Amino acid sequence: MSLRLHWFLPLHGDGKELAKRSDGSGSPGARREPDLAYLTEVALAAERFGFAGMLTPFGLFCEDPWVMTAALAMLTRRINFLVALRPGLASPVLVAQAAATLQRVSGGRLEFNIVTGGDADEQRRYGDPVPYAQRYERTGEFLDVFHRAWSGERFDFHGAHYDITGGMLARPHTQRPRIYLGGSSDAARAIAARHGDVLLNWGEPPAATARFVAAAREAAQAQGRALETGVRFHVIARDTPAEAWAVARRLLETMDPARIRQAQQRFRASDSEGQRRMAALHGGRTDELEVYPNVWAGYGLVRPGVGTALVGSHEDVADRIEEYHGLGVDHLILSAQPHLEEAHAFGEGVLPLLRKRGVV
Repeated sequence: MSLRLHWFLPLHGDGKELAKRSDGSGSPGARREPDLAYLTEVALAAERFGFAGMLTPFGLFCEDPWVMTAALAMLTRRINFLVALRPGLASPVLVAQAAATLQRVSGGRLEFNIVTGGDADEQRRYGDPVPYAQRYERTGEFLDVFHRAWSGERFDFHGAHYDITGGMLARPHTQRPRIYLGGSSDAARAIAARHGDVLLNWGEPPAATARFVAAAREAAQAQGRALETGVRFHVIARDTPAEAWAVARRLLETMDPARIRQAQQRFRASDSEGQRRMAALHGGRTDELEVYPNVWAGYGLVRPGVGTALVGSHEDVADRIEEYHGLGVDHLILSAQPHLEEAHAFGEGVLPLLRKRGVV
């Protein structure tokens, strides 16, 4: 299958820098609030260049993804919205009801990115005390209930986390949202193999990605199912390699060493296997960040989540994307700083090359 490309919707705001210094100094340039006007510009740019979807994040510092998705669905025509969803913060039957409504409103353009658990402190701030060891069990139950509700049939479900009698979805939509599930652990892979359509991983060097793809396929085959795979990267693409790496160096120069140390201490202690693997790519060092040709781990010095970026000329970035697609990667989710200008840089520089090569 052709590679499906997705862009990122910056619901937490946008700018040219990754983080302010720990003393509060440093200017992110023209910092952009995530208002509807700016997010519309980003969504329309992604749609114009032919991205299949937009990852729509969830978190304490984000605007609500459901509300923004509903608004942007009225202002776009083709692009899908991959809404991040945290099991445990809402009933799976209620989520199915809202999803069916949004499918009708958007013309079937809703997809789900199931995020089993984020930062433990953030989970507690949302009033979710379930420990990490139980979150995947809960995610499995959540998706089981969601699928049963979507069938339109009345059902009972009695599990460890959900107890439902006479559950139903009165008006299911004919098109169920595709389920993307992120995670690097065995537990994440097992849940995706049983209930998901796509298993996502943060961008790692190709050897690790090849192992991820093979393990996902094996787990799905054991369940008698097929499972697509996807990876998540930032991207810096320019006309020449020198221009692209100059942008990466400028991003690095804005990072405060104290902020790096604080972030790395937190990442190494994270419950998330994926977060620990991102931190292990560089070990907090700032002098050996190109962990594979055109794969730069600098974002992971201060940013949680995906810490790697594809950096290089348009041809370099197209080469790396083609390499990852050749490993069996079906989906690529990209983000950048800032998202509007970088959507144009990628859409005008890299996408024509990928189309010419038959990758997308």
